[in-house]
Amino acid sequence: MPRTALHLDTSARLEGSVTRDLTARIVRGLAPARVLRRDLARTPVPQIDADWVAANFTAPADRTAAQARTLALSDELVAELAAADTLVIGVPVYNFGAPAALKAWIDQVARAGLTFRYTADGPEGLLTGKRAILALASGGTRAGSDIDFATPYLRHVLGFLGITDVTVIAADRMALDGPASLEQAHAAIAGLKAAA
Repeated sequence: MPRTALHLDTSARLEGSVTRDLTARIVRGLAPARVLRRDLARTPVPQIDADWVAANFTAPADRTAAQARTLALSDELVAELAAADTLVIGVPVYNFGAPAALKAWIDQVARAGLTFRYTADGPEGLLTGKRAILALASGGTRAGSDIDFATPYLRHVLGFLGITDVTVIAADRMALDGPASLEQAHAAIAGLKAAA
């Protein structure tokens, strides 16, 4: 049973979202002691901009008060990510990839010196020992297929941050056979509960 779960919903659909339903089921089944919740559609994370980049590349001791304010949300998001031992992320596949809301969150939390570092042997993720569960839904894209650019990207970027234990719960190709796809996803969630 996880101590702390970070529950991220990214679907633009506030009602009737398959990924929102799946993430809620996963979190309920895991029954963590604490849930940190971010709804990236209801409360969007801003895209990084030139001021953010300048602040991020300024040593903490040298940052101005304005730069510290610029990075305040990013610092908060990184702290939530560091505190969680399990991530539950809703991933609706939009045009073969992950939603822009999720990419904006990733850009805010992928920070050298905080979530990864550069070494003589290349980048090293600093968020080891965590687990990620991706609740993926798509209309016609099969998870893991050649046209699924969401899953490989998320596996790669999470691994870059040190999170290599990644499980995908897929309700894919919903437009072709929604009931069967949901049944498959619900069975996979039940399997997560059994393994917990």
